[in-house]
Amino acid sequence: MMLPSLSVSPQAFRPSFSPAAVASPTLRFFRVRSMSSMSAASPLQQRQSSASSSQNLDLSIMVNGCSGKMGQAVIKAADSAGVNVVPVSFGSLEESGQTIQASGKDILVHGPLDRENVLASVFDEYPNLIVVDYTVPSAVNDNAELYCKVGVPFVMGTTGGDRDRLYKTVDDSKVYAVISPQMGKQVVAFLAAMEIMAEQFPGAFSGYSLEVMESHQASKVDASGTAKAVISCFQKLGVPFDVDQIKLIRDPKQQIEMVGVPEEHLSGHAFHMYHLTSPDKTVSFEFQHNVCGRSIYAEGTVDAVLFLAKKVTLSSYPFLAYFIYSFQFLCLIFGDGSM
Repeated sequence: MMLPSLSVSPQAFRPSFSPAAVASPTLRFFRVRSMSSMSAASPLQQRQSSASSSQNLDLSIMVNGCSGKMGQAVIKAADSAGVNVVPVSFGSLEESGQTIQASGKDILVHGPLDRENVLASVFDEYPNLIVVDYTVPSAVNDNAELYCKVGVPFVMGTTGGDRDRLYKTVDDSKVYAVISPQMGKQVVAFLAAMEIMAEQFPGAFSGYSLEVMESHQASKVDASGTAKAVISCFQKLGVPFDVDQIKLIRDPKQQIEMVGVPEEHLSGHAFHMYHLTSPDKTVSFEFQHNVCGRSIYAEGTVDAVLFLAKKVTLSSYPFLAYFIYSFQFLCLIFGDGSM
């Protein structure tokens, strides 16, 4: 089955279902306003809009992995947006039976045993439930299969796992899902701009050399997925570069002295720098995006939840359809939030 597609058009100021979507309940096409035409809203207006939307939807979320830093950040962001966080979460075997405190809430953690009955019970109590997953890569596929079996819409923020298997699981179940390795919507906007440039001007930087440096907390051993996505765009622009050439900065001393990471954010940051140089060394371009902390990802996750909740609510079919977007769905949540 063909996956849902997303097209961006300056002429389309609101999402609408295409005739093909009406004919096929499991396939939806959306047209949304372009990034450049979206109106800006103040942070206060955005928070008020989010709170209003969540209250209108009578929305509840279950944050799995609530003891982790991202889980804690999502709970805090959800609370600020007026989204109800249910007092139940899934965690590891070692965490089973523990009560985790997050944003003033007591959350009971269940281990791997009897998860299906627990989730079904929570779903019965909170029929407008959406699950948010920030667990561990090894749990991605099993968790997704459980959500789909029970029929609960979910946002998968956890990276790793078998992604093809993950997509097929959601595809076969027809459950609503948002799957994204990057939840920071401003970073998403930058990636979208890079993709547009690569598509519109292929080979524009032919002959240029590229240097890439990225800095993350010491616990992150692999190269940044965001950096890899940007490098892919540069490759389309004609720049030869292999991801093995990325300079990974994981030493805290270098991060402070060379990169400029604030000391208080050594345990959670994402700094990316891209430097292009012309063949004769007379021209250079620099791109940089730096993130301290996790609030950008947590707030983007809550926006994804609200987006997904609206799609569930707007469905004219008695069963759940599905959406699998990588990062592109986040483009929908800029502007006035009308989606």
